[in-house]
Amino acid sequence: MAQMTSSAHVHPMGTKTLAPFLAISFGLTWGLAAILLLFYDQVVALFGEITMTNPLFILAVYAPGFAGILLVWWHYGLRGLGSFFRRLTLWRAPVAWWLFLILGIPALVYAGAALSGTLDDPFPFTPWYMVLPAMAVALFIGPIEEFGWRGVALPLLQRRFAPFWAGLILGIIWATWHIPSFLIGGTPQSAWAFGPYFIGVVTISVLMTPLFNAARGSLLIAALYHFQMMNPAFPDAQPWDTLLFLIATVVVVWLNRREMFRRGSGVTDVLMPEAQHKADQR
Repeated sequence: MAQMTSSAHVHPMGTKTLAPFLAISFGLTWGLAAILLLFYDQVVALFGEITMTNPLFILAVYAPGFAGILLVWWHYGLRGLGSFFRRLTLWRAPVAWWLFLILGIPALVYAGAALSGTLDDPFPFTPWYMVLPAMAVALFIGPIEEFGWRGVALPLLQRRFAPFWAGLILGIIWATWHIPSFLIGGTPQSAWAFGPYFIGVVTISVLMTPLFNAARGSLLIAALYHFQMMNPAFPDAQPWDTLLFLIATVVVVWLNRREMFRRGSGVTDVLMPEAQHKADQR
């Protein structure tokens, strides 16, 4: 047990840590999904309808975050876990990226809604301020995944691959992880087409990668990006928003091609950079 709590005894993460991370993430999420599929009526009777606030649904969504936190604790102890969470304080990024995060993403979504003819659809929240609790739920559901996906998986992948390939691989894994949500009624994905969604998730994973690297591995910015991608205040813009984000990704990758295709140019630290260096020396 001393190894779990002392900062003097650590076992630095390597790329092999991806295997237990994926095993925990997929095992917990897909295992809960199997329970929901096999015992749907019993689950609804115990926990209510399958929505974003259903406890089992939340647990399934949190699985990558739990996996990331558990493995950081296992490898680096409580002090290392504190260093990991301090990545939430990394907020510095180029102004252009902050503008994209705050204004660019909504602009692409609303442009997609204009193309799909849904821009004039009635606002889905009545009264309007009911969007606030919906946004709060969205903020504390999906973004928690980032403790795993960008907290652990992407830095480890970037130790072996150039950022573009790391983001692409993670995007495929991330999209595949979502498959059960298309099979369970009541989830947001149950009403969507899988093909465009899969492409969209891979696209936003690649697009997030240079932003994540520019912000030195910020968990804060990764979480905000994730929130913006599922912001309930935005109109339904499918499938045009996927196409526009795909175009934006091509442009961003081209503008950052030198770093995106050079191995070793991405963030590889799981802990805060200075703490990661000290841990790797032990």
